[in-house]
Formats: sequence, C-alpha cells, structure tokens
Amino acid sequence: MKVKRGGVWQEPVWRPADNVLRATLPRRLLTWLYDSASLTLRLQQASGGDFSVRVLSQGWQRPLLSERLALAMGHHEYGMVRQVQLICQGQPWVYARSVIPARTISGAGRQLLMLGNRPLGAFLFANRGVVREPMEIACVHPGEMIYDDATAGLGLTQETVWGRRSVFRFEQKPLLVSEFFLPSIPAR
Repeated sequence: MKVKRGGVWQEPVWRPADNVLRATLPRRLLTWLYDSASLTLRLQQASGGDFSVRVLSQGWQRPLLSERLALAMGHHEYGMVRQVQLICQGQPWVYARSVIPARTISGAGRQLLMLGNRPLGAFLFANRGVVREPMEIACVHPGEMIYDDATAGLGLTQETVWGRRSVFRFEQKPLLVSEFFLPSIPAR
C-alpha cells in the first residue's frame, strides 16, 4: 500500500548530498552514493564486465512533482520517462529512472530516444559538453512512490533503498537521472 500524507502520495525526500549527515547513511553505500564519475563505468569494472541494461519501461508521462520541480517543468508538461535495471553478474544492482523533458529532445537530443538497452550514463559521460549539477540523496521506504518500481521482481518487502539523483545538461538542456542502489550491490 502506498503511503499518503495530506492526501498526496509520498515521494522520496531529496536532500543536497553535501547536507546529508554521512553517519546516517549505510556505510556500504557511501562510495556508491557520493561518486560523481560514471556509474556505468564503475559498475562495469566492479562486475568484471558482466554488465547489461534491462529496460523496464520508456514512454511519455507526467513526471513526479519533485522531478518537474528539479527540471523547471510546468504542471501539465510531459517528459520521456525511462526506467531500467542495471544488471551486474546476473543481478539487478541499480534501478535507474530518467526524465527527459520534451524540450531536451530536439536537435542532438533526439539520440536520447534511441538508447534501447544501451546505458544512458555511457552516452552522457561520452559527451564532453554535458554538465552535471550537484547530487541529491534520498531514502525510499516500502509504501512510498518509486519503491515498487525500484524493487519490482526482487521480492523485497521491508528493506529501504537509497538513491541519488542529478540534473544533467546536454547542450544546455536538462534531463534528470535518479539511481537507486539495490540490496544486491556489493560494498566497494
């Protein structure tokens, strides 16, 4: 059952990474949460190259309120929402949710629609003009929005899931990438 507060489904509470007390975070996830380099590359290295992307869904929808605010989108604006699992050594280690506003998918941004099972992170970090804004961190609890999508098929019922997100600017146009670290990810 989803948690409602004030008649509204509860979204993750995102906090600037620099304002999160590190002692409150799981030690095994600290380096994953705070590493600003390419997560795709790090996962490929940690898994010995046994890495793939499983696309769960991709389509036009109205992003969550916190996502629209992060991207300065209007209340009725739609974006391309892509949900994937990053699979390492046969296990989903990361659930990623990306929101790409329609205004970002023009010109060279059209490439973002044709990723298929290729990692978005590899695309972003391969483009020198991409700028990453400061990261935010959130903890998602059972019953909150995102939790069911992040843990689909994993058989989890009570474990919290920690994540991070950043707005990236591709040709000065924004897109939001949220990454949630699943229990199968090793502490490294």
